Amino acid sequence: AMSADAAAQARAALATIRRVLAEAGFEMTDIVRARYVVTDRDAATALAPELREAFGAAPPAATLVVAKLLDPAMTVEIEVTAHRSSA
Repeated sequence: AMSADAAAQARAALATIRRVLAEAGFEMTDIVRARYVVTDRDAATALAPELREAFGAAPPAATLVVAKLLDPAMTVEIEVTAHRSSA
């Protein structure tokens, strides 16, 4: 079951992203763009420390949107684009 806690949802989403990237031979440092969708300011506040933990001092370019999500249990959605230079 999905946690109602925005921070827990963010951690779960970031863990999934980390796993999928690894399966494709990428790392979190290969993320060049992120889009965060949160349902309210409280969710945005809860998301911030999770993003600092995941991305450290070099976060990707990002957009944060406040919107309703299709599943009412969801408070956080994270979408990323990863790119690895051929150099």
